[in-house]
Amino acid sequence: MCGGLVLGLDPIAALSEDNTPPQAETRLSAVDAFRSAARHLRSGEQQEAVSALQYAAERGHGYALWQLGRMFADGDGVPRDRYRAFEYFQKFANIHADEHPALPRSRFVADAFVSLGRFYLAGIPDSPISASPEHARRMFYHAASYFGDPEAQFQLAQLYLEGRGVSRDAKRAVPWLVLAANKGHYQSQAMLGQILFNGEYGIARQPATGLMWLTIACDGPGGQKAEITSLRESAFKRATDRERQIALVMLERWVEGRR
Repeated sequence: MCGGLVLGLDPIAALSEDNTPPQAETRLSAVDAFRSAARHLRSGEQQEAVSALQYAAERGHGYALWQLGRMFADGDGVPRDRYRAFEYFQKFANIHADEHPALPRSRFVADAFVSLGRFYLAGIPDSPISASPEHARRMFYHAASYFGDPEAQFQLAQLYLEGRGVSRDAKRAVPWLVLAANKGHYQSQAMLGQILFNGEYGIARQPATGLMWLTIACDGPGGQKAEITSLRESAFKRATDRERQIALVMLERWVEGRR
């Protein structure tokens, strides 16, 4: 996975939307360093890219902070180092926590908050970061509510279903799943479908709606996973003819509503 393309939005392109002009010499140097890093990344010159990114990050270039965080989190061209990734994401998130959700950079900020949430969930061995579901909830909640990030909404729903860092509350989890599912998050679609079809966690059974979501999850991008396919096939076999017919009508309406 090449740096800068993780979210389907190139930070170089997003840079043109930055409303802060590179007037000062140090700011201009940071921009030049970031552009140089992007060229190195595209050429596969990872070490040179890291050096340029660190130079840009030290001079306040936000995208450089995010890119370094992603590289160290994934081990993309550098040794994987979760604590260094955490530090880069934390600094980036702190600086841009109130970024307007409509701006291109907001997607990267939301990703940083989600990454921080995941680190807090598991903790980072041999570092000051211990497991804290409550801290994870705060990170996910900000990304889910302020930025409307579907992955954060999914993660937050899971916390409510499992009762991690919050009281177990399926009725608070399901609305977050619905929000993420309607944005095409296939894991949310599958989980929502399973809950509604089976009537899990004390949620009233809605087999037709559940079958619809399982079908959407199975047919959508990334949905062709064995587990989701198995869930959908099992639900289809167990559903009545009437439930299948209703699910088909609901599916057609859902698809039409997205056109």
